[in-house]
Amino acid sequence: MGQSFSLGRIAGIRIGVNWSVLLIVALLAYGLAAGEFPAAAPRHPEAEYIVAGVLTAIAYIGSLLAHELAHSLVARRNGLEVEDITLWLLGGVSRLQGEVRSPGAEVRVAGVGPLVSLILGGAFWLVAWLLHAAGVRGVLVAALAWLGGINIILAVFNVIPAAPLDGGRLLRAVLWRITGDKLKAAVWSARSGQVFGWILVVLAAYLVLARRDYNWIWFALIGWFLISAATSEGQQAVLQSQLRTVPVRQIMTPDPVTVPATSTVAEFLDDYLPRHRHSAFPVVADGQTIGLVTVHRASQVPAAERDRTTLGDVACPLSEVARAAPDEPAADVLPRLHACSDNRALVFADGHLAGIVSPADLSHALEQLSRTRGPFG
Repeated sequence: MGQSFSLGRIAGIRIGVNWSVLLIVALLAYGLAAGEFPAAAPRHPEAEYIVAGVLTAIAYIGSLLAHELAHSLVARRNGLEVEDITLWLLGGVSRLQGEVRSPGAEVRVAGVGPLVSLILGGAFWLVAWLLHAAGVRGVLVAALAWLGGINIILAVFNVIPAAPLDGGRLLRAVLWRITGDKLKAAVWSARSGQVFGWILVVLAAYLVLARRDYNWIWFALIGWFLISAATSEGQQAVLQSQLRTVPVRQIMTPDPVTVPATSTVAEFLDDYLPRHRHSAFPVVADGQTIGLVTVHRASQVPAAERDRTTLGDVACPLSEVARAAPDEPAADVLPRLHACSDNRALVFADGHLAGIVSPADLSHALEQLSRTRGPFG
């Protein structure tokens, strides 16, 4: 789920929007303009319902953004780095680097999102009530009341103890505190997410097929997303546990082949690739590593521009590439990997490039661990 376009930055955090947000805005606006608002405030011009529907749908997306911003800002205060926030069809996702250091920090980061949604819901309802008490009627009051209700529903839904919901994070913090075992807490939280996801899918499928209630299709979609995300979180937890005792130097590819920043993309694709069976290369200039270029990034350059585009132009800047030290645990590198460097990390020792860690290196290390320790270490 990537960004389709950017909204800029808030508090230094990049805010991106996936194209699917346009779909949810359109669906919400239609449902509000065609059903909710005419029922709550009848006999108003159709244009008023349409405008109110669009504005209310946008305000709802703003509420989701506030929810995610709260997570990100508190995560930053607790030592995590925030890469960006992306809004999409089913809500928002904050991309964080690093791991929370204690169950208390986990509670603070996870709990602030639902708290903000609850406060927003109460505020919208309070304004709607005050306007109603003052004799104001119409679409505005209906819109504020709907925003209040949807934010409170969002808060309640998110505290359900099932990963990857905020409630799953809270459950993980509680289990971590009780057991002292972060891995076990993460695995049980992930399982709770899988169970809850399957409950939603089965219940939605029954109501759609038996009752012909097609509104539940949304719940099936949410359930399937929860199953997928919870499974991924559980696998990630086991993976990190297995790699915690393995130093980076043991899995990295040492002395990686580098390419000069002044070489063109055409030279890279026609000369370097046939001679070296790699898909990512550190880029150097004046003896210093300045970034990382991948075959994918180079191939994105149109053929007509490859002779005049240099690798320095297309490389992922070093400031955005995951970095590691040879003696740190390989598990600590995983949270730093991100899209710009295509899940690769450059390893530096005393300021000099010592190696590169690729997905193939991680897979090879996990295969060796699974043969010697079994799937759960």
